[in-house]
Amino acid sequence: MLLRTSTLLLRTLREDPADAEVPSHQLLLRAGYVRRAAPGGYTWLPLGKLVLDRVTEIVRAEMLAIGDQEVHFPALLPAEPYRTSGRWTEYGDDIFTLADRRGAEHLLAPTHEEMAALLVKDLFTSYRDFPVTLFQVQTKFRDEARPRAGLLRGREFLMKDAYSFDLDEAGLQRAYDRHRAAYQTVFARLGLDVTVVRAMSGAMGGSASEEFLAAAAVGEDTYVGCTACDYAANTEAVVTHAPAAGDPHTHPALAVHDTPETPTIASLVELANDRALAGRADWTAADTLKNVVLTVRRPGADQAELLVIGLPGDREVDLKRVEAALAPATVAVFDDWPAHPELVRGYLGPQILAKHAVRYLVDPRVVPGTSWLTGANEPGRHATDVVCGRDFTPDGTIEAAEVRAGDPCPACGAGELTMRRGIEVGHIFQLGRRYTDAFAVDVLGPAGRPVRPTMGCYGIGVSRLVASIAEQHHDDRGLVWPAAVAPCDVHLIAAGKGPQLDAALDLGGRLAAAGLRVLVDDRTHVSAGVKFTDAELIGIPLAVVVGRRLTDGYVELRDRASGERVELPLAGLVERLLDEVTGARPGRV
Repeated sequence: MLLRTSTLLLRTLREDPADAEVPSHQLLLRAGYVRRAAPGGYTWLPLGKLVLDRVTEIVRAEMLAIGDQEVHFPALLPAEPYRTSGRWTEYGDDIFTLADRRGAEHLLAPTHEEMAALLVKDLFTSYRDFPVTLFQVQTKFRDEARPRAGLLRGREFLMKDAYSFDLDEAGLQRAYDRHRAAYQTVFARLGLDVTVVRAMSGAMGGSASEEFLAAAAVGEDTYVGCTACDYAANTEAVVTHAPAAGDPHTHPALAVHDTPETPTIASLVELANDRALAGRADWTAADTLKNVVLTVRRPGADQAELLVIGLPGDREVDLKRVEAALAPATVAVFDDWPAHPELVRGYLGPQILAKHAVRYLVDPRVVPGTSWLTGANEPGRHATDVVCGRDFTPDGTIEAAEVRAGDPCPACGAGELTMRRGIEVGHIFQLGRRYTDAFAVDVLGPAGRPVRPTMGCYGIGVSRLVASIAEQHHDDRGLVWPAAVAPCDVHLIAAGKGPQLDAALDLGGRLAAAGLRVLVDDRTHVSAGVKFTDAELIGIPLAVVVGRRLTDGYVELRDRASGERVELPLAGLVERLLDEVTGARPGRV
């Protein structure tokens, strides 16, 4: 393949676009890989499409290598299957819905579990047909409230999704393990630094899931790692170690104290120590019980319900963790205090919540026998020795507190958690029978009785991968593509007119005939300096400059990643470049 810059649909920019917030967005726009078409939607220009196709082919090759079979579902889907599964309401405003001319409701597919289950129900009847895994590379749609960061959070995106069907849990585990290993191979081939972390299943459902997060400072996902073991988890999935329960009746009786002008934890702790409440002068925020009021709206519900979360006062509520725990419900901070005078703002305690039928969930650290300094449900008053299991009984526990660097590792207990940021590029789920139950997918088992298959789901954000690679592979001059995904293998730069241009075009033709992808900058109306700047911005791994030393039979080879420059004889250059490019892309199928 030979491309000529003079005829290529390519416009580079010297400055970052005003609406581009992150490096990948800035550089993909500036280097002429994509153009914004609408909020959350992008047109792929020729160089961008070449990168997207290369990434897609690597993903496709590894799926085929583990025995997955490729299909292609429609993107426009009828509403009824999603009503049957419950996800029409669970997705809420996150899906695009529409009605056809006959009034029938449809959606633009965010994912295809329902379609995969119905296809298997339609085509497979016997245990002899299993196991089977189907995959596709398909455009998906999400009605993002705030599309941002270019390809990292759009309304339309390319995704690889696979669906496994097995007859038992052991088969599901094998399918899950195959895809986990295949994903690690995919990301290694793409040159991505990726961490596998424990995750929440959310609206997908299922019993287990893991995310693949590409390390990036601009990543929207926060995850933790341990300093002593290999534990890693999305903060939404971190499990808090609960202390041992004690005897609630060994504590002194609850006592109420005047604590005027102490609506915050800090002011309460200061007063408690100044007055030595309950005979103590060593109160800390961790000794207080903070009670945060939220509203929870279930999918399809007309009204939101009140929820109070109790947690140690040295922690803040993490709404992302709350929503992950309560998915598919949505959560908001409560602010209509006049409508609920029983809830005394700044002085709320758990003692009266059951009486008013307010649901109360607590942090795992709040166990029976623990004693707290908390609100007395009267303005300007708090209570000491408010004991869990005696003075209040929670309705359950919830992982709602923020996770902090330095927290003990929940896996080994010996190490501390460190905080990191990443971009979710893949997610795998053990779905179980949620969807096969919904559609009564039964096949004849080996014993002659019906067997209901169990499902797994495995997704990779293909277009997001392009942005993630750009986030990890760039410098202050532009993109630095790994050889496996670069739009071209070699960038030829004619640093002059006449003989240099003719030699560059001739060399490009010979390289293309040898099987390499070549971009020749054959522009005659720009300077060599502009060409060099554009080459660094575009980020093709190898650049060959055909310049003054052409008369001596030499050209200059530049390595974009290392910055190394070396003069090489033109004779034998095709073979040299062919060997170098082939060696730089191991594992290519």
